[in-house]
Amino acid sequence: MKRVYELDVYQLAEELSDMIWYDFDKWNKKVQNTIGYQIIRSADSIAANIAEGYGRYTPPDRKKFYLYSRGSFEETKAWLRKLLRRKILNESDSERYKLIIDKFGPKLNAFINSTKYDTK
Repeated sequence: MKRVYELDVYQLAEELSDMIWYDFDKWNKKVQNTIGYQIIRSADSIAANIAEGYGRYTPPDRKKFYLYSRGSFEETKAWLRKLLRRKILNESDSERYKLIIDKFGPKLNAFINSTKYDTK
């Protein structure tokens, strides 16, 4: 069985959270104190929940954490939309995020769907 950090879905989650982590330093204090800390937490939570779920014993328990991960992913996308709308992210930044989001979303859904529920 693969280790969690060997999974494509986990690596993409880490890549997304690292992008946000490093972009945070470019934002002014207002943005950092409002959206910044929130988006760092939500983005870090994506990979953290994948890892926690991966370490669980039963398929239903694993899937629960993978679904939490998807919730954190949706929250992160909401924060990114705010950053774009408020002109904190430029078009170039937006394209970088779009590339990873477009790859990650389907992979996360496939990963969640591959976790079978225990029917007992």
